[in-house]
Amino acid sequence: MQMVQVPFIRLSYPIRCPPPRLSETAQPWQDHPMSREAVNAICKSLPGAEVSDPFGGGNDTWKVGGKIFACLSVAQNGVSVKTDSVETAEMLIVAGVAARAAYFHRSWVTLAYDAGKDELRHRIETSYRLVRAGLTKKAQAALGPLP
Repeated sequence: MQMVQVPFIRLSYPIRCPPPRLSETAQPWQDHPMSREAVNAICKSLPGAEVSDPFGGGNDTWKVGGKIFACLSVAQNGVSVKTDSVETAEMLIVAGVAARAAYFHRSWVTLAYDAGKDELRHRIETSYRLVRAGLTKKAQAALGPLP
């Protein structure tokens, strides 16, 4: 058992995220190691998700309702996603699961592609749900049901 040290708090148990919801059908990214293409496949499978490159240079930016929920950077080998709070982002950073996302708010983190399939999928879907929840009810209804 690995100990996680948080500033001013010493925990004797590992910090764990809730297990991701597993779908009953095979997904296109399950058979491949995580890569830019696999993360793009996860993002593409979400209702109403659109990809663009507003910053130039080959950075895939995934949006729902015109708002960013995931950004794949060329400079960093990973994907930046939104968390529910600054505290969650700090916990992921201190635990070594993620790094601070450059140019984003403190509630955003960057996950490396080698973070694990389930972890990446869970964090991308969580980011999607957070951004989608901030849309108007009319915009949410137009997107269709959540996965």
